[in-house]
Amino acid sequence: MKAMTSKEVTKKVFNKEPFFILDVRNETDFNDWKIEGENFEYLNVPYFDLLDGVEEILDQVPTDKEVLVVCAKEGSSVMVAEMLEEAGREVSYLQGGMKAWSEHLEPVKVGDLKDGGAMYQFVRIGKGCLSYAVVSNGEAALIDATRMTDVYLDFAKDLGVEIKHVFDTHLHADHISGGRKIAEATGATYWLPPKDADEVTFIYQSLEDGNNVKIGETNIDINALYTPGHTIGSTSFVVDEKYLLSGDILFIDSIGRPDLAGKAEDWVADLRNSLYTRYKQLSDELVVLPAHFMIIEELNEDGSVSEKLGTLFAKNHGLNIEDEAEFRRLVTENLPPQPNAYQEIRETNMGKISPDDEKQREMEIGPNRCAVR
Repeated sequence: MKAMTSKEVTKKVFNKEPFFILDVRNETDFNDWKIEGENFEYLNVPYFDLLDGVEEILDQVPTDKEVLVVCAKEGSSVMVAEMLEEAGREVSYLQGGMKAWSEHLEPVKVGDLKDGGAMYQFVRIGKGCLSYAVVSNGEAALIDATRMTDVYLDFAKDLGVEIKHVFDTHLHADHISGGRKIAEATGATYWLPPKDADEVTFIYQSLEDGNNVKIGETNIDINALYTPGHTIGSTSFVVDEKYLLSGDILFIDSIGRPDLAGKAEDWVADLRNSLYTRYKQLSDELVVLPAHFMIIEELNEDGSVSEKLGTLFAKNHGLNIEDEAEFRRLVTENLPPQPNAYQEIRETNMGKISPDDEKQREMEIGPNRCAVR
């Protein structure tokens, strides 16, 4: 019996490998959130139903493909995996359980910049969060970093670059930002849209329409576009005249929800104007890099999440609703459940509360729910 890491499972997701997952969490947790892959098969049997043995499920566990046993924290999956091994089956268990899966970040190079730099995307595969590093000539800027700050610090160290700027496109409600912590650790400037920062308790640099920030000595500019709708301060970036970092306004297969601050009706017009007017003024050739993905099918062949803006205007349903009343219904009615502990997450990102690491993990457990489609 062996432990399989979240990184190893991520590679199977990216490579679209056949894979079988025996998830021994309770049915409600499994239905709400699970490890997803295009060629994955699943069996959900709660651990407490297997306390007397695994004989009754042996005929449902395949012998012709890899089998991974999954639970919340690891312990239960180890015990079930041991029972399966004793029954003659070769299986693995997920190291660290779904908690580890929620926290894994996989860096993927998206592409090069004109003057020799590069754009990297960090795919938080279990949560659907996407964050970014713009690297040029020994310097880096991070955008929408998660609370797993060591990943970004180690990444910069490995590349031999200095983190000079850290941005949040908006005040996040579904995950805890690592931006302020990274800025404190590196001396970088932390940027936040001021309209999202009325209640923050810390010092930040105002990210406003028209800001230009140079990264490295090469001429790489990050241009801020004020695009409210998901939050009142939501801000997009155009990097190197090539990449549009859309935050939680626009995704590949969906658009951002406007209700996470309790103001859906107030912000619908802003959301529509940002998507249907401001974004329409941009080049169709811009590569959209969102802050989240909603479904596993949004991943490209290399595991990254991106698409040209012109393609999204042609194919994304949320960008093709001519009737304003229908658009309003889409983004205010039949919304998915709110993110887990989203009010506490917002307060943490404001600096109002400081939960310990274990509490932060609990607050973030579950899928991302920033989109409507």
